[in-house]
Amino acid sequence: MHNLGVVFNFEVIRTLKKKSFWIIAVAFPVVIGLVYGIAYFSSVSSEQAAKDTQNQKFSLAVTDDSGLVSKSLLKQLGATVTNDKQTGLNEVVSGKIDAYFYYPRDLLKAKVEIYAKDAGLFNNSRYQSVANVILQQSVAPAVDPRIASILRGTVGFSSVTFKNGAKFDGFKELLAPAMFLVLFYFLIVTFGNQMLSSTTEEKENRVIELILTTIKARTLIIGKILALLVLALIQIVIILTPIIIAYVFLHNQLSLPNLDLNNIPLDPVRIALGAAMFITSFLLFTGLLVAVGASAPTVKDASGFFGLVMAFMFGPLYAVTLFVSSPDSTIVRFLSFFPLTAPIPLMLRNAVGNLSLPEALLGIGILAVSAAAALAIAIRMFQYGALEYTKRLSLKTILGKR
Repeated sequence: MHNLGVVFNFEVIRTLKKKSFWIIAVAFPVVIGLVYGIAYFSSVSSEQAAKDTQNQKFSLAVTDDSGLVSKSLLKQLGATVTNDKQTGLNEVVSGKIDAYFYYPRDLLKAKVEIYAKDAGLFNNSRYQSVANVILQQSVAPAVDPRIASILRGTVGFSSVTFKNGAKFDGFKELLAPAMFLVLFYFLIVTFGNQMLSSTTEEKENRVIELILTTIKARTLIIGKILALLVLALIQIVIILTPIIIAYVFLHNQLSLPNLDLNNIPLDPVRIALGAAMFITSFLLFTGLLVAVGASAPTVKDASGFFGLVMAFMFGPLYAVTLFVSSPDSTIVRFLSFFPLTAPIPLMLRNAVGNLSLPEALLGIGILAVSAAAALAIAIRMFQYGALEYTKRLSLKTILGKR
C-alpha cells in the first residue's frame, strides 16, 4: 500500500506540473466561450444589420395589381405609385429611382418582382425585406390577430405528460442519468492518449528497470489508473467552474436558456445504475488502453490501436436513434451487451428510460467481468512487456506463458 501511494502521488504531481495538462484543461472552456461568444455577437450583429437594412431610406416606385398594398403606407414611406410596369423598370435602369416593386394580381401563382440599384452584396437584401414588410403591414389590419398569430406560428403551447398516473417530463428525467454518458465521453476524449502512454513513457526513457526493482507491476498499474481518475476529476472541475460562473452571473447578458435545477427529478435507481455503468466502462476502457500501451515498445507504435478502440467505443453513436426508438431490436441488444460496444448503448438507454432493470444488471455484470479481464491482461502484458524495447508483445505470447 505504501508503494501504491508513492505511485499515485508521483503520477498526480508529475501531471499537474505539466503545462500541457493546464493548457488542455483551460483551453476547453476558453474555446467553448469563444465559439459561443462569436455565435452570440454574430447573431446580434446580423439582427441589427437586418433592422438597419429595413430602416434605410431609398427612393421607391410601386405597381400594385393585387389590390392588397395600402396606399397610405406607401405614402408614409415616400413611395410613388405607377400603373405601368415598364415605366417603373425604366426609371430604375436610368437611375432616377433606387427601387421598383411590382405586386402581381395573383400572389399565389406569380412572384413579387423587385428591380433595384445594386447596393452591395449584403445590402441588396434590404429591397426584399422592405417589399415583404409592405405586404405584411398592408394586410395585417384586415386579418384577425388570432388568425395572424396562428399563421405566423407564434402560438404558445403547454404540454403535460403523465406516466403511471403522475406527471412525467421525459427530458428532465434523462438529465441526471445522462451526465454519466457526458462524463464518460469527456474522459475518453481528454485522457485517452494519456492512458495509452502511461505505461510506455518509462519504457522509452529506459527507467522501467529501476522502477520494477522496488514496485510490483500490479501496484504500478493500479496506481497509474487511480491517478488518471483523480486527474480526470480535477480537469472536470476546472472546466465546469467557469461554465457555472458564467451561467449564474452572466445568464441574462449572454441570453442563456433557463434551466430550473430545482425541478429536475432524481431517480436513485437510474442514477445508481448510470454510476455503475460509468465506473465499469471507464475501467474497461482504461484496461484496454493500458494493455495496448504495455504491449508496444513506444507510444507511436501503440497509437495505431487507439483509433480501433475508439471505433468500438463510439461506433454505436451512429445508431443512436435505434437506441431510443427500437430498444428491443436485435442490433440494439447486441450492441448493448457486447463488451467493447456496451458502454454508450447502456448509458444512453438508461438515460432515456427504455432499459429494464434485468438488462441493466446484466450489462453492468458483463462490463465488470470484461473490465476485470482487461485489467488482468494489462497487468500481465506489462509484466512481460515492460522490458521489451524492440517489438510489440502479442496476446498469444502472453496467454501462452505461465
